[in-house]
Amino acid sequence: MQHLDLQVLDAALAWANDGETVWLCSVLATFGSSPREPGSMLVAKADGTCVGSLSGGCIEEDFLERVAKGHFTQAFDVIRYGDGADESPQVSLPCGGILDVLVERLEPSAETLTHLEVLHATLLGQRSLLRHIDLERQRKRFVEAGENGPRVERDGDIVKLRVGPALRLIIAGISPVSHFCAEFARALGFEVIVCDPRDDMRRDFHVEGVEVQSALPSLFIASGACHAATAVVALTHDPRIDDLAVIEAVRTPAFYVGVMGSKRTSAKRAERLARSGGLEAAAIERIHMPIGLDLDSKTPAEIALAVVADVLRVRRGKSRHAL
Repeated sequence: MQHLDLQVLDAALAWANDGETVWLCSVLATFGSSPREPGSMLVAKADGTCVGSLSGGCIEEDFLERVAKGHFTQAFDVIRYGDGADESPQVSLPCGGILDVLVERLEPSAETLTHLEVLHATLLGQRSLLRHIDLERQRKRFVEAGENGPRVERDGDIVKLRVGPALRLIIAGISPVSHFCAEFARALGFEVIVCDPRDDMRRDFHVEGVEVQSALPSLFIASGACHAATAVVALTHDPRIDDLAVIEAVRTPAFYVGVMGSKRTSAKRAERLARSGGLEAAAIERIHMPIGLDLDSKTPAEIALAVVADVLRVRRGKSRHAL
């Protein structure tokens, strides 16, 4: 799956290389209901061609009209849609939502090409960066980023946009919970890869847009499948699959490693991973077991919801008690 942000940067680079001025837009904040989350991007050029989305179609037409009329001449502008206060005609968002958008005007210079190339490489790489933008001074730069945290932070005139590889979910083993996990994660924009060496389990597993690997999950993970935006969840209750998967996963940069089981089962697994798996206490501490938020889940769908919600919680840098 090609990450939508990567499609945006592909277009921006191509147009800038052709000598076009481009406008790169990023959602800074949403209030109320909004179809796209903070950090979502769109790129446009003066003739109205665009790639990406800010609102699922609600405001794009108005924005492109304003570009054509010569608006957004500064390096950075912040505009608000949805409350009627902006100079443009009021544009309604679903359920009365409000959207703040950062608009960057990028002329086809060497500096622009370098900046876009760094962005593009970051989306294809292994680690995240922060784009540090000073709205008052109209300046931007890249800084190192921790892997987990909000996609957008704003403190007055300072905006920090987190960019990095597309979120990936590796599901170790097929079970009733795996199917719902894959569906939920796909809906949230994850690249989802399911690994199971059992032919009979793979035969009955079908989720659109999900890659299915016939390899043992531990071998697939050990092959270099995990980057810092990867979550690994083991969901079979079979220690021959689950234990080996988490042993390999904690040796990678994956931001989340979890395995399904009760508190009692998890305590026994921790002992087994230390005794037979050779994992030290710090490695075992990385493993979320029992996996997922405590939602008193009973059905496969409820368990999957708890799992994916916990993965997203960790990625957003939220502690459990902050929920």
